[in-house]
Amino acid sequence: MRALFIGGTGTISSAITRRLAKDEQWELWVLNRGNRQDTLPEGVHQIVADIHNEEETAAKLEGLRFDTVCDFIAFHTEDVRRDIRLFRGKTGQYIFISSASAYHKPCANYLITEGTSLINPYWEYSRNKAACEALLMNPETNPDLPVTIVRPSHTYDERSIPVGVHGNKGSWQVVRRMMDGKPVIIPGDGTSLWTLTFNTDFAVGFIGLMGNPHAIGEAFHITSDETLNWNMIHQTIADALGVKLNAVHVSSEFLSEAGKAVGYDFEGSLIGDKAESVVFDNAKLKRLVPAMRTRVPFYRGVRYALDYILSHPECQTPDPEFDAWCDRVIEARKKALDSLK
Repeated sequence: MRALFIGGTGTISSAITRRLAKDEQWELWVLNRGNRQDTLPEGVHQIVADIHNEEETAAKLEGLRFDTVCDFIAFHTEDVRRDIRLFRGKTGQYIFISSASAYHKPCANYLITEGTSLINPYWEYSRNKAACEALLMNPETNPDLPVTIVRPSHTYDERSIPVGVHGNKGSWQVVRRMMDGKPVIIPGDGTSLWTLTFNTDFAVGFIGLMGNPHAIGEAFHITSDETLNWNMIHQTIADALGVKLNAVHVSSEFLSEAGKAVGYDFEGSLIGDKAESVVFDNAKLKRLVPAMRTRVPFYRGVRYALDYILSHPECQTPDPEFDAWCDRVIEARKKALDSLK
């Protein structure tokens, strides 16, 4: 079977790419701009093109047909409209990577199924993903491209550490604060429930949907079965580092307002996502992919990530702006509490 990945080198897709490259049942092609050629495994066919240049891409795809096309970098309706034009009649399945953040916020029920409505008034990113889903599933706007929807939640790999709040340069600065004994911000009281999925576990569920006729016309979230709260997540990171956690709890609403002044969209990522307690019902996926289970719980995944990051300086990106912002927020919280005494 022949698959085409648009993207293929990111956090979610890289583990799938590595796994498929070793699978004799699949011939994998990757279409991207060629900026990370060194990360592609041996045996993967690469098409160097910018998917946003439709004419160039169509020329590069001339004469090729695929059993599955997976777009990992489609975020807006114009992206999927372009994909419909490019791939109708050229693939037996188109997999759109949506987002579990599109589910209804605030949550009407902590247990999320694929039937949960897609309404997120707090985050434009999530609304855009929901709009893409609606376009793809509407026979008037997509009459003939066979679609499967996949909704990841918080998926991570060895190159990043999941945390509740971080700046524009990633989570390393939070890890650095832990290592330096500085206070670390945890949103709310830290007890909201969250699900973290290591990308190798995600790959098992995703590959099980590829080329699967029972997945056509359906949506699936692919997540771990492990549920943690934010206090547990940060404590697990500190334990893996061998340091004491100095936690400071700050309401998501306060963080959202404080973040606006410096360009952080915590209204979307917190109030529209991480601040909500969510538990995912994975029964629908497991009916089609019985091999799907949690092989990398967080206490193990975070150690994989820390081993990699601490041995790769290029993953240790300083973020002094975020570090200073944390200090200001923590000081403002302290003053507010002192004023109540």
